Amino acid sequence: MGWIRETIESFKSIKIRKALSQAISFGLIISFALMIWKALMCWTGSMSPVVVVLTGSMEPGFARGDILFLHMNKGPIRAGEIVVYNVEGRDIPIVHRVIKVHETRDTGEVYFLTKGDSNEFDDIPLYAENQLWLERQHIMGKAIGFLPYVGYATIIMTDMPIIKYILIGVLGLLVLTSND
Repeated sequence: MGWIRETIESFKSIKIRKALSQAISFGLIISFALMIWKALMCWTGSMSPVVVVLTGSMEPGFARGDILFLHMNKGPIRAGEIVVYNVEGRDIPIVHRVIKVHETRDTGEVYFLTKGDSNEFDDIPLYAENQLWLERQHIMGKAIGFLPYVGYATIIMTDMPIIKYILIGVLGLLVLTSND
């Protein structure tokens, strides 16, 4: 009868080992993803090196669902460049084109006015109250590349959270039922 108890204990330890192995693997995957994100932040100089275009305001250049890659350096931002900016009171960054650059003669400070390519008017109504120009501190980065429509998965999961929960549930079931 001692061998039965040993067999049961051995099965319990295997289950615990498997669970610990899966937890460690999950932790490694999350850590690796965070390291890649931080490395991208350092390499691009942008707090958000990758963004998804959420509206059609930049069509035909960028469509809703396109993923943009950003880069921010000390170089000048010129009229015609596409930037991603964030202003006080707005949680979501905005992707628009710089249409005017204004530099003050006395202080040398540079200000920017932006507009969506398919918008009729400039972005002053989108800026914070009583703000007429963007400052460099508002600019998160300049667009240096894009992947068309790849970000649509993010938009779908944001617009319909039930899909996000179903996806998480299916992935959780796959992890629990895997035989590795």
